[in-house]
Amino acid sequence: MNNPSAHSPQADPILKVRHLRQYFPIKGSRDSVHAVDDLSFDVQRGEILGLVGESGCGKTTTGRSIIKLYEATGGYIEFNGNPIFNGKKGRRKVLRDRAFQTEKAKKRLATVRDELVLARPQEKAAIEQKYNQQIAQEDQDLAKFTEDYNAFVDSCPEANPTADQMARMQMIFQDPISSLNPRMTVREIIAEGMIIQGEKDEKLISERVNQALERVGLVRSHANRYPHEFSGGQRQRVGIARAVVMQPDMIIADEPVSALDVSVQAQVLNLLNELSEELSLSIIFIAHNLSVVKYFSDRIAVMYFGKMVELCSSDELFHCPLHPYTKSLLSAIPYPDPVYEKTRKRINYNPQLEHDYLFDKPELREIVPGHFVYCNQAEAQVYEAETKAKSLYYHPLAEEV
Repeated sequence: MNNPSAHSPQADPILKVRHLRQYFPIKGSRDSVHAVDDLSFDVQRGEILGLVGESGCGKTTTGRSIIKLYEATGGYIEFNGNPIFNGKKGRRKVLRDRAFQTEKAKKRLATVRDELVLARPQEKAAIEQKYNQQIAQEDQDLAKFTEDYNAFVDSCPEANPTADQMARMQMIFQDPISSLNPRMTVREIIAEGMIIQGEKDEKLISERVNQALERVGLVRSHANRYPHEFSGGQRQRVGIARAVVMQPDMIIADEPVSALDVSVQAQVLNLLNELSEELSLSIIFIAHNLSVVKYFSDRIAVMYFGKMVELCSSDELFHCPLHPYTKSLLSAIPYPDPVYEKTRKRINYNPQLEHDYLFDKPELREIVPGHFVYCNQAEAQVYEAETKAKSLYYHPLAEEV
């Protein structure tokens, strides 16, 4: 529980996330899907943090858990200095799941031990000693995890966020069609949050709705139309207006341009950039297109199977990727240069072949200041050597501003 946690060195972040977990039970099984597994990071005021990874890696679940559309299983979330989730309700579930994972790990170690003994009977004593020690170590790790996690949860302050506090965090959804109620006018859609907050002054509501429409590039007359009367890009602008009308401090943008044409994507990204500067917004920008994220983000976090595998500045990720999964993602980015495309080699990532975590367990480690990678001790030494030798992966997007 005492890993570096990818905390930013700056003081007073707008969002603190510590050991966030989101588990979904599998029907008919003691096991569960670890959609988000032990994520820790900060978001500074005015910062844009890009969250990338392939479909199903837990990006959207992370955003929905932070904004409390999902009740997180465990961890601690603090927004604007106010605890909004402390993980005490899910403590038993986290510890029970960890005990079950330990049981699975011990069975896996015992299976490997027995197979090796059959294959190399002359080394039976040495093999059994090595694996029996590791099986015993799993129990010790479980005991330490239980102690540390209980101490962590007990140290978390009580979380009882008010509606006003949560209203300062808003979300832009991926699908601009399904996220808008087709039976409501644009005015009703944008004003709904204000009405829920208790605003009753119709004149003030109309004025703020009109201001929000103009701010996102629409006109006041659009307020009386229905969502089906707009194009995809205009619908997404309505979704952005619905978020900014609440005067938020932070926005979670869940793949806001993935359903739009390329030309419209650029317009929406420029709009979000302008709003971020004009309103001093912090943004968590969720996407799977690294080209878009590099253009838009200050820092980038790469997720794989619920874990954060790399976190660093946008420029450094393209100049100096360390985790093999990050290199795999970068190698998949097409580039409009026939010479480069002719020689571009796709890097495949297979975690079973890339990593050996049977004995040396991984955690998020700071390789160089501000650059975190999910790796074990042996891999960390290799990554440190790579950064010193500058034998790094190169992508032409690294040179673009």
